[in-house]
Amino acid sequence: MFEKIAHIGIAVKHMDRAMELFTKLFNVKPRRLEEVWNEKVKTALFEFNGTSIELLEATSPDSSVAKFLEKRGEGVHHISFEVDDIQKEIERLKTLGFQLVNESPRQGADDYLVAFLHPRSTNGVLIEISQKRVPANS
Repeated sequence: MFEKIAHIGIAVKHMDRAMELFTKLFNVKPRRLEEVWNEKVKTALFEFNGTSIELLEATSPDSSVAKFLEKRGEGVHHISFEVDDIQKEIERLKTLGFQLVNESPRQGADDYLVAFLHPRSTNGVLIEISQKRVPANS
């Protein structure tokens, strides 16, 4: 079940310039900087007033973010929704006919498991579903 909007992802060409701009705009510094190797991106996560914005910079020309930037330029890349059970949600969405980019969850930024719905099945919007990983020693 969808719990809340986790964040809005924004594709950027130059992370340093984008962080400077969004730091001025939001009047806060990013809470977390991270490189997600399997997704071939660097991320900067801003949080303020219960809202999260994730900047995404490609680290490889064959990453999905690099392809997005080449095709569409900088801008909103995806909307992420937090779910309570990502595997159940993937199965539910598949049963309903949504096209999945990932049929199994993958490691995302900020210790989340993530999976994406293809924009062809969501009116042109890339949707990410995400579930916070539970630490092994919990």
